Formats: sequence, C-alpha cells, structure tokens
Amino acid sequence: MPHPADFIDAHRRLWTDAELLFGHDRWANADQLYGFSAECGLKAVMEILGMAVDTTGTPAAREHRVHVQELWPIFEKFAGDRNGARFLRSLPDGMPFSDWSHHDRYAHGHHFRQEKAGLHREAARRICQMVQRTQQDERP
Repeated sequence: MPHPADFIDAHRRLWTDAELLFGHDRWANADQLYGFSAECGLKAVMEILGMAVDTTGTPAAREHRVHVQELWPIFEKFAGDRNGARFLRSLPDGMPFSDWSHHDRYAHGHHFRQEKAGLHREAARRICQMVQRTQQDERP
C-alpha cells in the first residue's frame, strides 16, 4: 500500500533536491525534479482550494492525476473557478513546462542544458513562493 500523498512535503523535498543537483551542474535530473516539485506545489494549492483526494491522498478526479505540463491549464481553471485569482497572479506567463515530460527521465543527459533547466527552475521557484504564501494565509 503506498503512503498517503503529502503534496507540500513532496513539493519541498523535490525542490530542495533539484536545487542541490542544479548547483552541481546536473541539469537532467534537476530539470526532472523541478517539474515534479512544481506539480506537487500546484496540487498542494488545489487541495487547499478543495480538490478532492481519495483515501491514499492522491487526487480523486482522474483529470488531476497528471504531470505538470498537463496540470498547468487544469490548475488555472480550477483556481479560477474557486476564487483563486491570487494564485494565478503568482504564476509565470504562458506554459513554462510545456516542453517538460516525465518521460525525459529515460533520455540521455546530453539533451539537457542549464538554460532549459533554468527556465523550469524559475517557474518552480514562483510556485514555491505561492505555496509559502498559501501556508502563511492559512495560519490562525
């Protein structure tokens, strides 16, 4: 049985590990972790906004069980439908993960460059800030 999802913890862990790898010029793995960190950060905010999760803690709706490049527009609609404009203002313009894929974990490392990983890093950083603000807003 898998452990229940904890999107905030997963988001932080993945971000921290991505930063360590980025700092050691490990672009391919850093890039993958930035994507997964961003995905978990978006899902954390969606959960706060009322996204239903099943008993294992994973999103109950199938449309939410996707990776960041597919989740991005779903998040925008979900947040927009739930008075989440403040979250949408936190996001970078466009779809910064449109060129990211979880399948790239199988790709040769020479396909990854600092510039591409850096763009994903910046988008993931903005999501980190959004998650932090969300947690601050929830404190009594």
